[in-house]
Amino acid sequence: MGESAGLRLPGSVVAVYGGPLVLALGLGGLVIAVLGASLPAGWAAGGRTAVALRAE
Repeated sequence: MGESAGLRLPGSVVAVYGGPLVLALGLGGLVIAVLGASLPAGWAAGGRTAVALRAE
């Protein structure tokens, strides 16, 4: 699986977790990264400082 995607995963990783689980873990990490990058920005945009800057 890793070779077809251009990645070199050690055989021990695939043997322990299995192909579908490695894929699910990778997608889960991607979701966490996207949410971690977007949620703080949305929270900060609703803050008092951002509202005051938009009002000027």
